[in-house]
Amino acid sequence: MKAADFFTPEQKKQITDAIKEAELNTSGEIRVHVEMDCKEDVLDRAAFWFEKLKMHKTELRNGVLFYLSVNDRKFAILGDAGINAVTPDNFWDEIKETVISHFKKDEYAQGLSKGIKMAGQALQEHFPYQKDDINELSDDISFGKKD
Repeated sequence: MKAADFFTPEQKKQITDAIKEAELNTSGEIRVHVEMDCKEDVLDRAAFWFEKLKMHKTELRNGVLFYLSVNDRKFAILGDAGINAVTPDNFWDEIKETVISHFKKDEYAQGLSKGIKMAGQALQEHFPYQKDDINELSDDISFGKKD
């Protein structure tokens, strides 16, 4: 199976709709990347994709990546420097635990959607939505290996 086939079209829409909804609460930019295998440390791999997807190029450095490796059952949430500068070290813990609790029930789309919406609410305090906000990063899910 290819990563792009992991979610049904309806599940992909559920996830991208969650991103759009979350980004109505915050100027933060949220992306999801899914691949089948991750043979290295999950945070290192997430950081690789963060840069590859040019998520560090947002004006306020407030991008968030939800990274999932399906076969290895690895998951990470990675926030950019602007977020890390103003939030506590455990900022993502509750969101990550919520997402993983859904994953354990094979509810991957529901877990990601819930976590994405939680991230939008959590980021609202530090990065409120601005009426002139522009969507700096694609809301589409990215898939697979490109290294």
